[in-house]
Amino acid sequence: MKISVQKNRCPQNHSCPSIRVCPVGALEQNGFDAPVVDEDKCIKCNKCVRYCPMGAILIKD
Repeated sequence: MKISVQKNRCPQNHSCPSIRVCPVGALEQNGFDAPVVDEDKCIKCNKCVRYCPMGAILIKD
């Protein structure tokens, strides 16, 4: 399982709200770009997936 960000669904005009809910700091954002998932840190808790208002953060098998 892998968490990924679909850039075409992310408006990239704001600070990503899902970053705040990640308990291990696995989401990083440069400016207002789409966030990037650090797979080494990610514990696959899916909080970011559930919290993303645009549905841009997805689980992939």
